[in-house]
Amino acid sequence: MATDKSSIFEDVYAVVRLIPQGRVTSYGAIAQFLGKKSGARLVGWAMNASHVDPSIPAHRVVNSSGILTGKGFFGGNLMQELLEAEGLVIKNDKIVDFKKHLWIPSEELL
Repeated sequence: MATDKSSIFEDVYAVVRLIPQGRVTSYGAIAQFLGKKSGARLVGWAMNASHVDPSIPAHRVVNSSGILTGKGFFGGNLMQELLEAEGLVIKNDKIVDFKKHLWIPSEELL
């Protein structure tokens, strides 16, 4: 696994690109998969820096309760609109039936 910040961000982006359409994952689930159990904040930083690359579906990364905590970085309601376009229902900035849509890389990829 990578050790410098830019390489770690690239590792995060590689995982995020694997999230299937209509599914979401959490910052912590990505961090755990990458062997950074307390690295959810680092994943958040990577997501905040990812908005210049449209190949990274950052809208599919939410907090561990299904709340759209990164919504402010998308501007307006774009994060919610992107998720709704993939079939998810959002109410009060939270994914309805979050567990049903949760994709956990350590279970799906290993």
